[in-house]
Amino acid sequence: MSAHQSQSLVTINTLQNLKAKGEKFTCLTAYESTLANIISQAGVEIILVGDSLGMVIQGHESTLPVTMDDLIYHLRNVSRGNVNSHLMADMPFMSYATKDAALLNAGILMQNGAHSIKLEGGHWICDLTNTLAERGIPVCAHMGLTPQSINRIGGYFVQGRDTDKRDEMISEAKALESAGASLLLLECVPSDLAKEITQSLSIPVIGIGAGVSTDAQVMVIHDLLGISCLEKSPKFVKNFLAENDSIQSSVKAYVKAVKEKQFPAEEHTFF
Repeated sequence: MSAHQSQSLVTINTLQNLKAKGEKFTCLTAYESTLANIISQAGVEIILVGDSLGMVIQGHESTLPVTMDDLIYHLRNVSRGNVNSHLMADMPFMSYATKDAALLNAGILMQNGAHSIKLEGGHWICDLTNTLAERGIPVCAHMGLTPQSINRIGGYFVQGRDTDKRDEMISEAKALESAGASLLLLECVPSDLAKEITQSLSIPVIGIGAGVSTDAQVMVIHDLLGISCLEKSPKFVKNFLAENDSIQSSVKAYVKAVKEKQFPAEEHTFF
């Protein structure tokens, strides 16, 4: 814990208790110290040091070029600015292709400030999840649209609309919980499917483009501030800076909107 951390750290237990009480919580990405401090001071429970940095920081067309060294560099910076938020770090593309690689790289991220790590996948990451959890590394399993698989998926599409895929995702979510996942993240799935998965799991579920019924919401900070370089923002994005006069007030407005179930609204939701 750094010298300026006087508040209680948000832990996995904190998040589980919020779910149990039916209270929403928030997550935002950060890649450097100053914004990390603003986000944490605003009461955001989770800061995600995401491989989205490949697109919003490095200017790549996907997350695939991001390396472990890149993640470690940004994680260290975020850790210095954090007050008491839970720090989650993405495992970059191919950094968990084998069990040995997953153990090594997840351990390195934890040693550099992460409180949990995030993996993309379904049934195939169950064994990895179990191995990491047994060794004290909390895992967030990322399902639905998984950007590291963009070349296989063929584009940024909503996942889980057909019956077979829907049933498979529900099965995978339950299997990942049984394997020891501490959190689940659903990206770009129909709201009714996200609701069913959230209600069927005891672990907290974070959504992005997954409707209002998940236990938490996550956004990329650049999207929240309306400074993304994308020609067209995804449906699930809201520019909070457009309605506020500072970065600080924009982040606080996001936290308030999520906790009061005002965001995401219908216009941000897939059906």
